Amino acid sequence: RVLSGMAAGIMLAASVWSLLLPAIERTRELGVAAWVPPSAGLVLGAAGLLRLESMAGQLLQRGKSRMVLAVTLHNLPEGMVVGLAAALALSGEPDAVSGALALSLGIGLQNIPEGAAVSLQAFGAGAASGLVEPLGALAAFALAGWVQAALPWLMSAAAGCMVCVTAQEMIPEAVEQDEPAGVVSIVLG
Repeated sequence: RVLSGMAAGIMLAASVWSLLLPAIERTRELGVAAWVPPSAGLVLGAAGLLRLESMAGQLLQRGKSRMVLAVTLHNLPEGMVVGLAAALALSGEPDAVSGALALSLGIGLQNIPEGAAVSLQAFGAGAASGLVEPLGALAAFALAGWVQAALPWLMSAAAGCMVCVTAQEMIPEAVEQDEPAGVVSIVLG
């Protein structure tokens, strides 16, 4: 429960500071209303994840498997964002390099308690849930030249997935049996 709470706190922070705020900054550079792509991407990411879970949920039993599925599904867009950020960092711009490092560090840090929480439920499923993230990173890195304009959308969609997983799975797991301890662990995260 404590690991779920800490993962929830880290995921919420990474959603805002490593994904949504940089998406807003990148949108400003495109000359578009800065709130439109991040807002739409956030909603599309959460709604898309919920729809994928719904479709895949028919194949899985209820219970702890839902958390493993949710974590696995949100790791793919996270990996894609890291891959895109790495591709942008190759341009040599100081902001792009530091942004890619901060994003990679933030997502990597939140994966530690998240992976531990999943692994405590089922080691094999925990390992499998993380395998899609490097695949997403490699795919996005390869396609970065074509989709750089989509980066604010992808970053905010990943944030939507992360917020969805946090609200749907991690927070309830953290506060289920001991709400004060769960809330404290979320805040610490």
